[in-house]
Amino acid sequence: MDTYNLNGITVAAMLDNRRETKSGAFPVKIRVTYKRDRKYYSTGKNLTVSEWERLDKTRNSDLLCVKKDLQISYEKILEVVQTLENEGMFSFDALNMRLGKGLTDTLNTAFKTKIETLVEAGAIGNSITYQCAYRYLEKYGGTNIHFEAITVDWLRKYEKAMLADGKSYTTISMYIRSIRTIFNEAKNAGKIKEAQYPFGKGKYEIPVGNGRKMALTLQQIKQIISFSDGTEATEHYRDLWFFSYLCNGININDLLKLKFSNIDGDEIHFYRSKTLHTSKDKKEIEALLTPEMKQIIERWGNPDKSPDNYVFPFLVGYDTPVEQKKRIQDITRRINKHLKIISEKLDIPNISTYTARHSYASVLKRSGANIAYISESLGHSNLKTTENYLASFEKEERIKNAAFLTNFGE
Repeated sequence: MDTYNLNGITVAAMLDNRRETKSGAFPVKIRVTYKRDRKYYSTGKNLTVSEWERLDKTRNSDLLCVKKDLQISYEKILEVVQTLENEGMFSFDALNMRLGKGLTDTLNTAFKTKIETLVEAGAIGNSITYQCAYRYLEKYGGTNIHFEAITVDWLRKYEKAMLADGKSYTTISMYIRSIRTIFNEAKNAGKIKEAQYPFGKGKYEIPVGNGRKMALTLQQIKQIISFSDGTEATEHYRDLWFFSYLCNGININDLLKLKFSNIDGDEIHFYRSKTLHTSKDKKEIEALLTPEMKQIIERWGNPDKSPDNYVFPFLVGYDTPVEQKKRIQDITRRINKHLKIISEKLDIPNISTYTARHSYASVLKRSGANIAYISESLGHSNLKTTENYLASFEKEERIKNAAFLTNFGE
């Protein structure tokens, strides 16, 4: 068997000579090494030193059978390692989860393992989502929830309990989707049977949360970017919002992580952090670097344009993922604070960092842009996602247009 080695992860079969059996043999294990840490996975096979040394060239039928079984064990672990590495999610917790070692019979333990895996991978935003979902789950169901307890009826009661507690359908959808993800991983690991799976058509279907989406008109956007109350802070955060709008509706997390290496001539190339750890196919987004965006960089950007420097100097290169997340949340709050000031002065409701992305998509749609182009520029995985995303804006437009039908000018 070959030794796999990529991006600091090594997978190899080895004879564990630390523990000799009564017959004088040793267990054969699959050793995975990552960041100087080693984990050993049993194959269920034992060989003597002599048998191990001649395994590659043996013609002995018994040893050939052992060799075949070892190859199967090796390839099973290697496949999981490669999948996690491709997803940017490799950690020993994640590996154990996929192999079924970190998954017990309780949903609680599975949630804790998932959260640890996300933190290890630097997916702090996702880990916070799972932490919130888990806290509420434990509040409702206790600290020892077995997988078989989660039935269609249980999920319906859980949904009603959250509604009664004042949770929005957006939150309910998010919390229950996290439970479904845990179930999907448990099913893939062979820890639960298909009959135990409570989600899907004819079973429990997760409600769709329709959050408030505000898409601005071009006239409103012009008012916003022209607004000034005489303070540098308002102009600064206003311009960051405008940059977000122009840069394909990039979210603030990705905006603040942009480096000068992301700029290639008159284009900006980046990946959405939101889907980087969840999508197997990494979709690079390309945005045109417009003259307005160049002016914003010149005014507020990092004066040192070295490739490894952030375009906007809010983050430093040595902060931890948790520190980075807190800093991004702080800047997002500041932007929203000043957008609220602008909103009140211009009498344009609900302006926020989210509005930039919503407005980018709706302005293109209203201008007649091809939906495939909009989908690609937003970084959506398929057209259906884009169609659903735009649906709320189209309804908003229909409501506004319907008012014209009875606008008799009285």
